[in-house]
Amino acid sequence: MIFENQLEIQRLETANELRDIGVNPYPHFLRRDMDITKFRLKFKHIIDTEEKSAEGQLVSLAGRVKLIRDAGKAIFANIEDEDGNLQIYFSNKTLDPDWFKVVKKNIEVGDIIYVRGYAFVTRTGEFSMHVSELTLASKAVSPLPEKFHGLTDIETRYRQRYLDMIMNPEVRADFKRRSVIVSTIRRFFEDKGFLEVETPMMHPIPGGANAKPFVTFHNALGVERFLRIAPELYLKRLIVGGFDAVYEMNRNFRNEGMDLTHNPEFTSIEFYWAWHTYHDLMGLTEELFNVLLDKLDMPKVIEFDGMQIDFSKPFKRITYKKALVEIGGLDVETISDKDKILAKLKADGFEANAKLDLGRLQAELFDNYVESKLIDPTFIIDYPISISPLSRRSDANPDIAERFELFIAGRELANGFNELNDPIDQYGRFASQIEAKDAGDDEAHEMDEDYVRALGYAMPPTAGQGIGIDRLVMLLTNKKSIRDVVLFPAMRPLKNETKENR
Repeated sequence: MIFENQLEIQRLETANELRDIGVNPYPHFLRRDMDITKFRLKFKHIIDTEEKSAEGQLVSLAGRVKLIRDAGKAIFANIEDEDGNLQIYFSNKTLDPDWFKVVKKNIEVGDIIYVRGYAFVTRTGEFSMHVSELTLASKAVSPLPEKFHGLTDIETRYRQRYLDMIMNPEVRADFKRRSVIVSTIRRFFEDKGFLEVETPMMHPIPGGANAKPFVTFHNALGVERFLRIAPELYLKRLIVGGFDAVYEMNRNFRNEGMDLTHNPEFTSIEFYWAWHTYHDLMGLTEELFNVLLDKLDMPKVIEFDGMQIDFSKPFKRITYKKALVEIGGLDVETISDKDKILAKLKADGFEANAKLDLGRLQAELFDNYVESKLIDPTFIIDYPISISPLSRRSDANPDIAERFELFIAGRELANGFNELNDPIDQYGRFASQIEAKDAGDDEAHEMDEDYVRALGYAMPPTAGQGIGIDRLVMLLTNKKSIRDVVLFPAMRPLKNETKENR
């Protein structure tokens, strides 16, 4: 049995006692007139009236009981709904005396109740409802955490998000903000002429990003399938098919470690824009941030994790190699020589695989010496081609990819590039990725011959980009952990958890 502690057993007994006297502890067909916030707005004028009351204007509300103060023949309580909290008052005179006794004995903190009454202001000046009708809407079997200490255990908050939201209204507010961010992004791209599409979640070949996939098995077909790492290759097939601008906002899955910025399933938006360049994408991204800050009524300089992030000026743009020198403090000779890079990393206590090529070793330098210093919005542009297997080569320098990543507060937030649309070059890049996998890079791309075949039918000049929605929400809600912006984050199994009760 799930409900085994003494308090839960007592509450189950209370529910049965209510049934015995003909009261259903879980009724339906209750319809409130409005929520608490609208109730406060509708009757706020009574605070300034002489009567301090809206007697005769009866309204029905509903909410969870968060506090009860028993004064004998009268009871004050606080109820809370999605956005508001309200004090209510009732007594053996406002309710039927016999029903008042039932309510007093059986209604507890955590229960959800339906009330009907009128607005009034108490002698102490508190806006309240004078209740003339009260119905139990849903009996809480499990008691809420003690009021003054609340729910502070971080593991419990993530495992039981529903309880976290009950006890911490600010958590509900954060997830409402996430919803506003997502809907604003959708409107932004739709207004720009992008078409929202849906592509497969189960792929025959893992691709679209460098990451380890989750593997599953399709019984009917008798084949392995991979939960998608990224939708990129399918979205670009749609550009080949004739769409000029598409986007998808949905989940991706990567079989990697969990930390403050990584969850095995996460939300991103990817968008592809024919007849545009990665410079256009950078401008579009800056515009998107301005729209989001305006929609959320946020200043142009925001705080995140103790840092001041300045969105008031154009985002900085600096090449990958310049960033290594000017921001990372490395010299040109070092970043251009594999042996010197390995020696530098080793001297500073960083590990690196000697089999990696120059571009991947430069990425090790970037991760260790540059990334954490990129506080204000910064586009790092023109990446090594070997770490950009789906990006177009620069016409001026074939070792450089026409690619950028956006960094804010020391974290990557977006990745975009001019898309490689030469099928022969793409086939060669996939082949080199297989070599990298054989050399120890277990996150290198697989060969996707059908995608190469699609490019054979010609893809127009296209630029594409991905933005991590979870990290974006973290930034705009000032949250340090991705678990604070994902409703139900992945958690390690509890020691006593089994397959049967998981």
